[in-house]
Amino acid sequence: MKGFRVAIVGATGLVGQELIKVLEQRQFPVDSVSLFGADHSGARKAFFNHREVEVREPNGDSLREADIALLAAGPEVSRHLAPAAVQTGCLVIDSSAAFRMEASVPLIVPEVNAEDIPGHKGLVACPDPLTVQLAMVLYPLHRVNPVKRVVVAAYESVSGTGSAAIEELATQSKQVLGGQSAVPHVYPHQIAFNLLAETDVFLDNGYTREEVKIGEETRKVLHAPDLAISATCVRVPVFIGHGMAVNVELSQTMPIEEARQLLAAAPGIKVLDDPVISLYPQPWAAAGSDEVFVGRLRQDASHSRGLAMWTVMDNVRKGAALNAVQILEEMIKREWLQPRGRR
Repeated sequence: MKGFRVAIVGATGLVGQELIKVLEQRQFPVDSVSLFGADHSGARKAFFNHREVEVREPNGDSLREADIALLAAGPEVSRHLAPAAVQTGCLVIDSSAAFRMEASVPLIVPEVNAEDIPGHKGLVACPDPLTVQLAMVLYPLHRVNPVKRVVVAAYESVSGTGSAAIEELATQSKQVLGGQSAVPHVYPHQIAFNLLAETDVFLDNGYTREEVKIGEETRKVLHAPDLAISATCVRVPVFIGHGMAVNVELSQTMPIEEARQLLAAAPGIKVLDDPVISLYPQPWAAAGSDEVFVGRLRQDASHSRGLAMWTVMDNVRKGAALNAVQILEEMIKREWLQPRGRR
């Protein structure tokens, strides 16, 4: 088929760089690509399919000629660029939190709720990576045995904050191992060899905004407005890969083997679960992978209808970049998207 004119905003960031990689690796039909930064660093160069491309600073007209705009530069940039792009007929896939909870904007995890995509009005939102991870492991269970309540402990890698946080963890680790004091800049406290029980601003109810966001977004993706979710998010000294300890209360008792079979058969999920040989998901092994990994599956010892599990995912790749590209692939497969000249 004819290729698409693709624009990537935030092309110099972690997610933007991963978007370039995913588009190349999955041989997405690209006719031309435009790359835009969002850090006001001036002109830079990047490569797409072995060709050098200038990285420019975006403005209101940057996306006028694009068929598809992939926004990965934060809510402020998305709010500024997305409306104008939509008006020109460009399809916008936004990875920021800017539009996720707007009723008119589909919030999509393709393996879960692709059927919501046709309701878009030129703009489709990607959930927070933690929401992607949680929705994907809940959905196979929820569709056959509705989930009533979820308690989540999320262990978030520093890549969720960006490249500056990765550099801070690396620098602090060297300082601490060298007997020096670590001075925090990105985070309020030292992250090296430490755990920080805050991943966003605190709200009046004691939860962080990130913890509330997980519940709101997961309910929207699953079409489960009454689903009770309580989350605790912790920043951990891991470069890439979010982990989640998930406790699920179902409507009815489910044998653990049935849960394991449902998860293993679900698209995008890989079960790694053999305590005898210490087999369970780990962030270092998940980095660079397309799947959400699940292990430590067991009956909840405190509730007859409860299940407990441990899940890990590459938050930059599957949690953001790949999810955005999979939305486009799903639209092309179902003939919901064509290059602008043929729409």
